[in-house]
Amino acid sequence: MSLLGGLVSGAAAGAAGTTALSAVTYLDMLTRARPSSSTPEETVKKLAEATGTQIPGTKDEQQNRVSALGPLTGLAVGIGVGAALGFARAAGLRSGALTTTVLGTLGALAGSNGPMTILGVSDPRSWSVTDWVSDVVPHLAYGAVTAATLRSLDRY
Repeated sequence: MSLLGGLVSGAAAGAAGTTALSAVTYLDMLTRARPSSSTPEETVKKLAEATGTQIPGTKDEQQNRVSALGPLTGLAVGIGVGAALGFARAAGLRSGALTTTVLGTLGALAGSNGPMTILGVSDPRSWSVTDWVSDVVPHLAYGAVTAATLRSLDRY
């Protein structure tokens, strides 16, 4: 497979993984009747502040844009991590299913939690066990589905 083909396959695998992550997150919200996290939107606001970027529009329009940008950043992370894994596979990295799952999980965790930690939106060191489980389990679903999809696309 070409490197470009690896990127495209990986992006598709990352999109599948992101869908799994979202489904597991929403099932957790449904089961525990918990609200959605505001950290993606808070991260977008802090990032805009840190870079001196003005989100255009009236106050309501700005909030609506931030509400859209939060989930879009999650999609970008999921697709981006998948693309990186696909590129690595096309370049010759042939890790097994477990290793690819772990790499995908860790990549998605770093891509989502890293910015919010650096920007001071949240501090994972202060999270409870329940908070960690609520974060790790969906990311593990991401890693597993991304790895399985990548491996199945190797045939094409």
